[in-house]
Amino acid sequence: MFYYEGGWPYDIHSFVDVAPYLASRGYRVIVPYLRGYGSTRFLSDQTMRNGEPAAVAVDIIALMDALKIQKAILAGFDWGARTADIIAVLWPDRCKGLVSVSGYLIGSQEAGKMPLPPDGELAWWYQFYFATERGRAGYEKYTHDFVRLIWRQASPKWDFDDAAFERSASAFTNPDHVSITIHNYRWRQGLATGEANYEDLERRLASAPPITVPSITMEGDANGAFHVPPGAYGAKFTGRYEHRTITGGIGHNLPQEAPQAFVQAVIDVDRF
Repeated sequence: MFYYEGGWPYDIHSFVDVAPYLASRGYRVIVPYLRGYGSTRFLSDQTMRNGEPAAVAVDIIALMDALKIQKAILAGFDWGARTADIIAVLWPDRCKGLVSVSGYLIGSQEAGKMPLPPDGELAWWYQFYFATERGRAGYEKYTHDFVRLIWRQASPKWDFDDAAFERSASAFTNPDHVSITIHNYRWRQGLATGEANYEDLERRLASAPPITVPSITMEGDANGAFHVPPGAYGAKFTGRYEHRTITGGIGHNLPQEAPQAFVQAVIDVDRF
């Protein structure tokens, strides 16, 4: 059993080549939309459109419970890698193994207050844009163009075509997509509150606990999104662990840009 989780601004098609290959090998593969993407809908208009990390992780646990899946390998990148990391920490008994692109991504509102070196802040320009009402309005008005810009920035050597982009673009027309996206980035900067039922989980995550399950972290050699070197987080993985840097101009969307390498990591962590 494998759960694949994507990030912002991507969708389930990041695993369009990964999923069928593993399914052909006999694995049950589940690639859910994150809340605010694709066909997901809130049951009530009164429910807070909450994008905080713990809420997204609880969604995956709830899906596993609904499908009566006790344990799975979790694999993802961007928001998906963060979500998988969180589940591996908070519910290690539900995670057989972990494949996490860009490594240890668990953070907190307090950690989000710490400034980065200038090049790191520049790479995260959109987070500061989203902190403003102009940024929210701009993302809502120009979602399609905004997403394409981020794809180019995060994967400068990925020669994706219009068909590949448009296949994913429909996921961002979800009526809650903008609200979820803006809330996530504002929460991470301490500019928005979450919900009380996630406070205890976020407190536990704020201590940056180690990940004890078998893990493989990955990084593309041309990732244009901000990321830290593997040496900065390797010690956070205290179980059996390996890091792999994938060469050949691979950017942020590693599962779609280097599907064979991603597949191999999943197969290998299953054997750990």
